[in-house]
Amino acid sequence: MLFVMTVMGNLLIIVIIRLDSRLHNPMYYFLTNLSLLEIFYTTTIIPNTLRNFLTEDRSISFVGCFTQMFFFVALGGSECVLLSAMAYDRYIAICQPLLYSKYMNSLCCVQLSLLSYFIGSMNSLVHTVFAAQLPYCRERQVDHFFCDIPAVLKLSCRDTYLNEGVSLMIGGFVVIGSLMLMLVSYMCILRAVLHIQSMAAKPKALSTCGSHLLVVTLYFGAIISTYMHPGINSSTQQNRVLSIMYGVVTPLINPVIYSFRNADFLNAIHRSMAKIHF
Repeated sequence: MLFVMTVMGNLLIIVIIRLDSRLHNPMYYFLTNLSLLEIFYTTTIIPNTLRNFLTEDRSISFVGCFTQMFFFVALGGSECVLLSAMAYDRYIAICQPLLYSKYMNSLCCVQLSLLSYFIGSMNSLVHTVFAAQLPYCRERQVDHFFCDIPAVLKLSCRDTYLNEGVSLMIGGFVVIGSLMLMLVSYMCILRAVLHIQSMAAKPKALSTCGSHLLVVTLYFGAIISTYMHPGINSSTQQNRVLSIMYGVVTPLINPVIYSFRNADFLNAIHRSMAKIHF
């Protein structure tokens, strides 16, 4: 049910933004990319997990396992960078409104989105290649519901300290770097909001920033707890629970927080529905 709601919700966002020309601006361009990422992100793991639950065949090939790992980590890393780009977009819009059209032009938006995909893919490629080169001579049962890095590394008969170091260094650069850029952007936004003279606009702006920070806290907190701590092979039960948070829950929450609580987007839905004739 959550998977269907996630896919339908994000597809609705893409369709509405595509149909309504008033939403053709940088903010909704990034939202379209975020929705695409969320659809592919959750589709990477959930359909195969549902098959495992519904059938007796719970096997996956070696190539299939590492392919799933690559796309899951790549899409997750891309989302981290994209969320920081979205925070930067909001920072320019609120703190530097007169320079918004100059800084956030079409070329800049395309470059930021492509950069997020590139960084996420390169980060995942390093993790996947390092993990695939390990010898796997222990039991072949992955103690997880998909091929996540910690669960797969646990099956190796060689010390995985090098993989842990790579995870902390390269993965930390992507995740922690994106988080820091995002927090700095929102701190500047909150400071600007607190100087708003209108008492009616201030609570709405604070509510929006608070909602975004809530999603950021859930998503990045779960990722950091899973991948950014020493002893990546431990706490398998905790990692499974956290994987549900950042792999299933946040892709469903993001459309609600970033779009369906937005007045302009809701008005676009109403306009689109009004054009439909039965």
